[in-house]
Amino acid sequence: MVDAVTTTNNATNRINSGSAMLASNFETFLALLTSQLKNQDPLSPVDSNQFTAQLTQMAGVEQQLLTNELLKSLVSAQGGGGLESAANYIGKEATAAWSATKFTDGEAEWSYEIASNAASVKLEVLDGSGNVVWSGDAPDKTTGVHEFSWDGEATTGNDGQEGQVYTLKVVAKDAAGGTIDAQVLTRGRITGVEMYDGEAFLTVGNSIVPLSTVIALEEARTAATPPPAAQTDESLLASLASSLNPLKLFS
Repeated sequence: MVDAVTTTNNATNRINSGSAMLASNFETFLALLTSQLKNQDPLSPVDSNQFTAQLTQMAGVEQQLLTNELLKSLVSAQGGGGLESAANYIGKEATAAWSATKFTDGEAEWSYEIASNAASVKLEVLDGSGNVVWSGDAPDKTTGVHEFSWDGEATTGNDGQEGQVYTLKVVAKDAAGGTIDAQVLTRGRITGVEMYDGEAFLTVGNSIVPLSTVIALEEARTAATPPPAAQTDESLLASLASSLNPLKLFS
């Protein structure tokens, strides 16, 4: 998959290559023009129209070199603004097609999505070396997004280690044994942004996901405003008596 970082790098390389070629041609053109003027026949000088055309070509090459420099500046500015742009996502709820998360406080959490109801859904937790440390049936086999939490108890190998990164794998099958589309998701609130090799990464819960893997964004959920406290009978009677007080008509 071609991402924004690859595209930017390719554009910069092509501009640099084009600038070097144009600069070389420009120097060659000047050398040829100078030699032509020095060695022209005094009795038959270069035609003025031809000389003007050559000068126009030289000016065009010089303008192209300047244009390439401006393009390089624009590409550099676009790449440098990646962190600032990604910072706008902080505070939003994100869903990313990402399966790696950190084992924290005795658990690791993921979401998984199934395209349709499945006859069987198998989940596997893998450690940083790609070894399966836990496998079992998914808690829900119906279509949609579901949650899964691993408590660190291994079925093979070592139990979950605090601070280590684990990934989840999901395989869904229909009644005939055919594969059903499924994916692992990382969901949560974006709390930070970091840059690695020119690419923006977002901190989502206990995961750090590339910005390119984010497939959905929502406004951060806020706690519902609690309803106003119910008035007591005494306060209700006091309010009613106050509103009926005839002295208020003259105040």
